[in-house]
Amino acid sequence: MTGALLQPAAQQTLNTWHALLQRNAMEELDPLLSDDIVFRSPVAHSPYPGRDAIKLVLKTVNTVFQNFRYHRELVTEDGLSVALEFSAEVNGRALKGVDLLKFDAQGRIREFEVMIRPMSGLQALAAEMGERLQAHTSTLKGTS
Repeated sequence: MTGALLQPAAQQTLNTWHALLQRNAMEELDPLLSDDIVFRSPVAHSPYPGRDAIKLVLKTVNTVFQNFRYHRELVTEDGLSVALEFSAEVNGRALKGVDLLKFDAQGRIREFEVMIRPMSGLQALAAEMGERLQAHTSTLKGTS
């Protein structure tokens, strides 16, 4: 990744993403997501398919993270992917992570993958998210 720029439609989507995140308005994500969106969690083996799953996960994690902020954006040369470095805390555990977003030709997010370290921060996140999402298994599996 170099000093490349996102494609204009992808950049508009990313700008809107930042605004929605600020307001925790994940219910407004639909226009930003491709029809076949997939979310890859740092704590789940299988990806979560579909808009309902990603909105549920992102809305929930936005209430679990404290002191969340993005630090850097790294764009791929084709302008269709971005890595967003972030930091946050969960129940007193600090963590660092990366959101990996891939966009389609229309600028909609088609893949959203999260990686987190260290293990103690990831474990705190997994425990808190597991507790909050345990009643939503069908949504996360895309069967609701």
